[in-house]
Amino acid sequence: MEYEVARVEQIPPGKGTVFSVADKRLAIFNVDGTFYAMDDSCLHQGSSLGTSKLDGKIVTCRGHGWGYDVTTGSTVHVPGYGVATYPVKVADGKIYVAVESLRLNAGSL
Repeated sequence: MEYEVARVEQIPPGKGTVFSVADKRLAIFNVDGTFYAMDDSCLHQGSSLGTSKLDGKIVTCRGHGWGYDVTTGSTVHVPGYGVATYPVKVADGKIYVAVESLRLNAGSL
């Protein structure tokens, strides 16, 4: 199921941010006008990836420097090991993320 998480203008190119949707914290990134979504929590010690520095398609965790490819969720140094990613769709200036088995609570967006 798809959930509206933001408007395009809320996330400028080269930036990321975090949105809470029910029980998930999602990091949403804008890489040259294409949007990507992944779990927000770094696998190392749980620091926020959505508030970390994005350089091209690589986000570097502000906690201890682990790098992730935002297009795949994989860590830079161990491909195939990473965080979950979610399909993103943009329509009418709105960003939608598909997350399975997610229940929306009132006021969660």
